[in-house]
Amino acid sequence: MKPNISAFFPAYNEEKNIANTVHKAKAVLEQLAGDYEILVINDGSSDQTLAVARGLEAEFPKVKVINHEINRGYGGALKSGFYNARYEWVAFTDSDGQFDFSELSKLLEKSSDSDLVVGYRLKRVEGFIRKLNARLWGILIWLVFGLRVKDIDCAFKLIKRDVFDRIPKLESNGALISAELLIRCRKADLKIAQVGVHHYPRLEGNPTGANLNVIIKAFKELL
Repeated sequence: MKPNISAFFPAYNEEKNIANTVHKAKAVLEQLAGDYEILVINDGSSDQTLAVARGLEAEFPKVKVINHEINRGYGGALKSGFYNARYEWVAFTDSDGQFDFSELSKLLEKSSDSDLVVGYRLKRVEGFIRKLNARLWGILIWLVFGLRVKDIDCAFKLIKRDVFDRIPKLESNGALISAELLIRCRKADLKIAQVGVHHYPRLEGNPTGANLNVIIKAFKELL
């Protein structure tokens, strides 16, 4: 029996990417899911992301837009997806096309005996500074919280919806959100599986994860 899946995509200034992301997700979910929904979380974009997303919502009944008038940050966008999802499994990845959503099948293969399945990038396609930041961040989280996973911030995860009823409400609005989620799941003795996924270059738009303000905010949340 195919699982019912809520898939969501946080989007900040992704006008050139969001349509392709939604179309790909729709095709994948029609193959892998029983019933499904696709949520686009527009996080205060200043470009035409909202307009494009509204067009997709009007075209496809299973697409729903959640709009943040003001940017809430990556964690804020993820929380909107987590807490508005309706189906038994919640899948998410970013809207920039750096992951192949068809690899959701690999995560589903691990879902039968797991509460959440987290991806890890088999080979990161980012520059040296981003890789270094990620490495140092992972070490810091391990030292402070004792959490050690292969790729703590990989933006491709599959989570049982009831996980969010079994852990305290998530608080982070920034880049700490993935670490907070995994730390809370570990403390609740939930089962976490890890799956390697491929990572691709961003084709359009500009990344925000390596932005100095994002990094500083994450460290402030950690403290």
